[in-house]
Amino acid sequence: MTVRIPAHTSEDCRAVSSVLARVGDKWSVLIIVLLGNGPKRFNEIKRTVGGISQRMLTLTLRGLERDGLVKRTQFPTIPPRVIYELTPLGRSLGKAVAPLGAWAQGHINHIAKAQTEFDKKVNA
Repeated sequence: MTVRIPAHTSEDCRAVSSVLARVGDKWSVLIIVLLGNGPKRFNEIKRTVGGISQRMLTLTLRGLERDGLVKRTQFPTIPPRVIYELTPLGRSLGKAVAPLGAWAQGHINHIAKAQTEFDKKVNA
């Protein structure tokens, strides 16, 4: 079976590259998957996504919001309450990356074994 790839321009490649850079960012994928379970507050996201700094989470959420994948809603309370949730576009991305996440989860041990074997060969 032959897959036909449509003709593209350098401009198309740059645009796709920009989108894939966002989607391929390790924090973005984790946040998209997490928000797939429903709206979350900033600190709830931070607690769940282990290892992310407050600054990196802020930058990642802003980027996802800018790309139309996440909606930020601020409520006029004291202190202000902010929730983040996926937009329809973000939900469609979540459906696209979920199989990739499941594949990664299912193959962690295989990859770790391959890495160990490779490292033994290289360091021998």
